[in-house]
This record gives sequence, structure tokens and C-alpha cells, in this order.
Amino acid sequence: MERKVAVIHTTVVTCDGINSRLKALVPDAEVMNIVDDSLLNDVKKEGMLTKEVTRRLLTYALEAQDWGAELILNACSSVGEGVDVIRPLLKIPYLKIDEPMARFAVEKGEKIAVYGTVKTTLEPSARLISRIAEAEKKKVVVDSYLASDAFEALTVEKNQEKHNQILESLIRNTGNQYDVLVLAQASMSVLIPCLADITKPILSSMDSGVEAAAKALKGL
Repeated sequence: MERKVAVIHTTVVTCDGINSRLKALVPDAEVMNIVDDSLLNDVKKEGMLTKEVTRRLLTYALEAQDWGAELILNACSSVGEGVDVIRPLLKIPYLKIDEPMARFAVEKGEKIAVYGTVKTTLEPSARLISRIAEAEKKKVVVDSYLASDAFEALTVEKNQEKHNQILESLIRNTGNQYDVLVLAQASMSVLIPCLADITKPILSSMDSGVEAAAKALKGL
């Protein structure tokens, strides 16, 4: 029997990586991809998650539920805080791709660096880590590093190599002082092979988030 799962994206960049990982972990999964880049654009324009963006997220979640999805995965940290509002309104689980990563970061260290290329993703990711640490009564230091020029290289110049080089340089120049390095955006998982010589944990939401979704789907 096919297992239906919906993934809500704010960029096409995350589609292939998440889909391939889901299919590898749940071969009989039927994936519904909902992609709306205006969600991220509107959050960036306003500098925050708005009620209008949250309303549109709810519309997509209800459509996924009506389609027959057993589970929804939110693929973008910039709109992740909207998931907390929407969850009580659904009959099916709605997971955030970055939540397992944030929990693992708190578990593994007290000094945590969070790297991102979009401010509206970076700030919610750092807040999520801080909230989890507070809930677990653990003191952590969370520092954020923004590389907006890497985002421009990827989305405007379509230059993946330049994007990777900018971020790799930033991480190598700042990462030594931290216990855990967090890559805030799922699309940044491509950096992990480039940083293989770094021995401390480097966390990406794509792997841990998809693994959590697959585990939850199998348990339904």
C-alpha cells in the first residue's frame, strides 16, 4: 500500500533532495510536493512571518490533508513557526524539517553556531534551538552567522560552487570556537562533504528531518 506524504517547499531547490531521501527510506511513499516561492519572498519582504503567509500555509496543509496525505513535512525554517499555529487545526501530523536537528544540537553541545543565507531562516532556527534548550533546562549559547551573498550566488547567479565556497570559508573561519555547527537551510546539506575533515558535529536539517518524517510515517 502506498503511503501518502505531502512536502511544502518555499523553493524548488529542496525538492529533489527531500524526495530522493524519502523514497530511499519509504520506497512505497507517494510524495505530493507543494512549492510556493512567494511564501519565502513575502517573509523576506516583511522581515517576519505574517498572518497572510500563515493563512496560505494552512490552505496548503488542508489541501494536502484532503488529498489523503498521512503526514505533512514543512521544508522551510522561514515559515516553520507557522506550523505551530496550524498543527492543532489538522487531523494529521505536520512536522518541521529542522526540529530534529535543533534537538540534536542541544543534546550535543553548549556552544552552537547557526549558519544561514537568509535572515528570515536564520533567526527562526536560532530561536527554535533556544526554545528547545529552555524546555530541557539546558544553558546554551547560540550565535548566528548570515551569508546573504551566498544566497544571491545560488538564486540570482545560479552558481552553486560560489555559494558553497562562501559558506565553507565562513564556517572554517568561525567554527573552531563552537561545539556544534548547524546549517539552517535544508539546501545547505550539499556542504557536508566539503567539510568532512571537521570532526565536530555538522548538522543539516534535510537528513534528520526526512528521517524523522519517514519514521513517523512508518509508525502511523
